Amino acid sequence: MDQWLNACVATERAVTIIKATHFHKETSKKLAKIVIVILVIFTIGTSITDLLYRRLIHEDNEDYRRIWFIVSYPSSLKIFNSIMHTFHFMTPCIINLMSAIILITKKSRQRSNLQINRNFKEILKEQILQHKNLLTAPVLLVILALPRLILSFVSRCMESTNDAWLFLIGYFISFTPPMLTFVVFILPSKFYKQQLHKFLAAYRINIQRCLNYFI
Repeated sequence: MDQWLNACVATERAVTIIKATHFHKETSKKLAKIVIVILVIFTIGTSITDLLYRRLIHEDNEDYRRIWFIVSYPSSLKIFNSIMHTFHFMTPCIINLMSAIILITKKSRQRSNLQINRNFKEILKEQILQHKNLLTAPVLLVILALPRLILSFVSRCMESTNDAWLFLIGYFISFTPPMLTFVVFILPSKFYKQQLHKFLAAYRINIQRCLNYFI
């Protein structure tokens, strides 16, 4: 779900630069609410098969007692599930990259029209360096989320507890992208860092006013 939300933000950035002064912020807010509801329904709808076909099996032997967590899909549903996992993994990444390319190209074209003396390729290189975080962030998030996709295809019962550590490490690494939003999107961008500093400065002033009022 977080990858889809990142893709929506990237799409809005691209639409903003394309429409320029014709972009309506209020319409964008209303559309964002509708898109979030659709994404929640779509994500739950395509993942509900996991809940329907998962079951627990208790195994009692002389040496040990185990609880197996097993997923057994019909062959057709297994193919559908694999396609959905790949779709949820690849599509947001493609949207992010395409939105970044559109944003950089459109902004370079606008600068080129204003700065006639400069070459378009020169401006394009400048914009790529300025917005490189928009290109590197989706790739980094995909690399970090890759273990989760791999585990969805190779998941199986483990005979040895030693294998569990490898699966657990790969599983938890795949959940690092939502925690790296600040590092991946905010820190590399000069604009976002400036907005962050402005917000923190305003927040600090408000706190000082409140403290002075009570003191």
